[in-house]
Amino acid sequence: MFAAYFLEAGFILIVAPWSAFWERNRFAESRPAIEAFLNSPYARGGVTGVGVVTALAGLAELGSVITARARRRGLPPESGSSAT
Repeated sequence: MFAAYFLEAGFILIVAPWSAFWERNRFAESRPAIEAFLNSPYARGGVTGVGVVTALAGLAELGSVITARARRRGLPPESGSSAT
């Protein structure tokens, strides 16, 4: 459940600052100082960065869930090296 939430929130935070939705923010339009800050590429990049970190946390959580299920079934977890 956490993995799905983190992935969804992360993808929204990655896409939203670069969409038209971001530019039509009534809260920001009512305060010109905030609007100038939120429309700057630095603020958009910061929000996108938080989204990337959140999405990566979701992927890490999903990986741990898959690994835990494999352990419960008695399957060895996949590894990058082969034992020969």
